Amino acid sequence: MRGDIETYFEDGRWKNRMEGNDQASSTHLTKEEASADGREMAIVHAVDHITRNRDGTISEHDVYPRGRDPHTGGGVTRAHRR
Repeated sequence: MRGDIETYFEDGRWKNRMEGNDQASSTHLTKEEASADGREMAIVHAVDHITRNRDGTISEHDVYPRGRDPHTGGGVTRAHRR
């Protein structure tokens, strides 16, 4: 889906970008930091958050539907988890 948030590794850094953008929205030293930031971005925009391993394979794919607040214990759908 256009607008999903992707966490990925490039040029020695972990980065987040919104699908359709060429440039990263944020850069981080660790996958954990980048993933947490990407998750928050996805929650705000009510889009999917896709986290990739260094080799580009998907390690997590979380769905944050509109109208549900995952901070209150609901709303997260695990589409893919490795």
